[in-house]
Amino acid sequence: MINLDTHILVHALAGKLKPEERQVLAHDQWSISAIVLWELAKLAQLGRIALDIDSPEFERALSGIIIWPLDLAVCRQIKALDFHSNPADEIIAATSVVHSVPLVTRDRRIRGSKLVPFAL
Repeated sequence: MINLDTHILVHALAGKLKPEERQVLAHDQWSISAIVLWELAKLAQLGRIALDIDSPEFERALSGIIIWPLDLAVCRQIKALDFHSNPADEIIAATSVVHSVPLVTRDRRIRGSKLVPFAL
């Protein structure tokens, strides 16, 4: 299983992954932090992505994805992270640490972490 950050999920849904990302995503079960859903809604609301979160296609795309909750364990892990970023990115990274699920991200701040497990 792998954990996708918001932008990787957006690129995956749009078919715009890098070859190495496509390869990793093709061979593992996908998961996301619940905060990714909020980020998708906000990005769509602001017109920054063309995604209809009310569509049956979006629901179908999510149906096979594990959604990790924002819980106390994740919130506690945020305090122990070795980087600072926006709250959503910290929640996504902490989710990977708590659940021992490698993260797929392009974010340089997160990728500099020695605590977060990465898929590539």
